[in-house]
Amino acid sequence: MPDDGTDRDVAQWADREIFSSHGHLEVISATDGGRSLVAAYRNATWGQMRTRWAFTVTNGKVSRFETGQA
Repeated sequence: MPDDGTDRDVAQWADREIFSSHGHLEVISATDGGRSLVAAYRNATWGQMRTRWAFTVTNGKVSRFETGQA
C-alpha cells in the first residue's frame, strides 16, 4: 500500500499510523461507489490533515488501498 507515493508494509503502517497513534478518519466526501474518499484524518503523531484514500476491490474484497495528503 502506498502512502504519499511510497510503498509501505501494510501491517507496520497500520500499527504505526492507526492503532498505536489513535488514528481517526472522518469522511468529507466519497466518489466511485465509496472507493475514493477525501477525509479529515488525525492521529497523535501527525495531528490532523486532509487525506485522500483510494480502494481497489477484487472479488468483493479490498485488495489494495492508497492514501496520501489531499
